[in-house]
Formats: sequence, structure tokens, C-alpha cells
Amino acid sequence: MPLWRLGGAVFIWTLTFMISGKVANAEDAPHTDARWDVRVWVGGATGEETSNSFAQAQISTAGVFVGRFVTGEFGGGWKRGRLEYGVNLIPVFVQSRIQTTYGGGFEPVVLRWTSIRLLGPVTPYIELAGGSVITNANLPPGRKTSSFNFTARGGGGILIFNDGRRSLDVGCHWMHASNANLASFNPEFNGIQVSLGYHWFK
Repeated sequence: MPLWRLGGAVFIWTLTFMISGKVANAEDAPHTDARWDVRVWVGGATGEETSNSFAQAQISTAGVFVGRFVTGEFGGGWKRGRLEYGVNLIPVFVQSRIQTTYGGGFEPVVLRWTSIRLLGPVTPYIELAGGSVITNANLPPGRKTSSFNFTARGGGGILIFNDGRRSLDVGCHWMHASNANLASFNPEFNGIQVSLGYHWFK
């Protein structure tokens, strides 16, 4: 999915979500007793692999995240929040530029810190994740690259709660992929990923 289309979808979905009247009132706080977090999400990334152009390569992804809160709320002021550990299953990984490549991935380490709500129903978060992806062709394309690559992401976003147990997730991350010299040539994908998801807290 081109990044501009994903950005448009994020804007329209967020606007519809808020206008619908289902967004939590200012006095409603997200439940702090949730233990589990399940999310479905889609993402689009644009970046560079072998040139200095951020429009060189585009990657679309979709997956399911399962996380567990490992702490209660801690810290003070805007730094008060909760730490969560989870995993990401990524059955959809499609590179549409430089060439069309299909694959899937897995992130066994996802660390997310979510602040308490600071503005109405909106709660910010930061996230770090690491994993790998396997594709049906070498990524980036070339005889000396690899179809197996390690991945890393870092960034943040906001949760928009429509009640204490469900929320919309709008995120922006730096995204990296490389084969860590498993092949004789190790070019890197470095880019910006925009994501849209929906959470169920249990």
C-alpha cells in the first residue's frame, strides 16, 4: 500500500472514529487493570535500500500483536505509565518497490510503554521491536543478498480509546531490515513506517 494511501486511510478512520460519538468522555480513563492486549494492524513503509531516496522502496505489512502488561502504573506526571511485553505475528509482508516480493515475519520481542491519558481519550506510547522476515526472493533484490533478514523498529504513537477496553492505534516508526552479513552483500532497508491498528484489552 503506498504510504500516501495509508496516511489517507489513517486520517479518515480516525476522523470517523471520533465523530461517531463512541470516543470516551474526558472523565473516562483507560482500565489500568488489563492484563492482556490483542491488536490487529496494518502498516506501510517507505525508505531507501541502495540509494539515498526515501521513495526507492515501499513495504506493506499486516499482522496480529499479543501482549501482556508486566507492570502496573509507575512514574510521575507525564512519565507515569505501564510497561508491556508482546510478540508480533506478521503473515503479510509485501514489497512493491524496487520489485514485488512476498513474505512473512515474526517479532518475538516487542516492548511498549504506554503513558496514562494526558488529553481526553488520547494516550501516547513508545515502542521498540525486533524480529525477522523471510521472503520469496532476495531482499533487496540481487544474487548476493538474502531472503532472510533481521528487522528492527522504534517509534511511538497514540491510542484513542472508545471505551476502557478498546482503542484505535495510530503509530509512526523507524523501520530497519538487513541480513546482518549472512550473505556476501548486506544492503539495508531504512525507512519510516505508518501503522493503523485496533486493540482489545483483557
